[in-house]
Amino acid sequence: MPTLHTYDYAIVRVVPRVDRGEFINAGVIIACARAGYLKAFIELDEARLQALDPSVDLTLVRATLATLPVVCEGGPGAGPLGRLSLRERFDWLVAPRSSSIQTSPVHAGRCDDLGLAGERLLARMVRAPAPPVR
Repeated sequence: MPTLHTYDYAIVRVVPRVDRGEFINAGVIIACARAGYLKAFIELDEARLQALDPSVDLTLVRATLATLPVVCEGGPGAGPLGRLSLRERFDWLVAPRSSSIQTSPVHAGRCDDLGLAGERLLARMVRAPAPPVR
């Protein structure tokens, strides 16, 4: 029987204009301390983001999103955050903030494959739905 993992996750949101509160989902962060797992799955749909705000600084958004997997990985490449424990890094990543990169509230899930859970969450919560088949 496979081992079931209980994990926490949050959806990564890009809010191009914080004053308007509009956002698109751009990734998922999954943490399972018991399995020593912390990973950010990032997938930015730039066309959808530009539909919200044609003047968005895509270079800045891409660079900021690129830091999330590095912080998840930990170690020297993540700077001072890399020295924090897995749970402390997750808590820092999902802390409420009023910047252009935010996260949803934290949710819980259970699975036997954390990587597959991340891919499923990306498909369900981040990628644009497929058009209906007629």
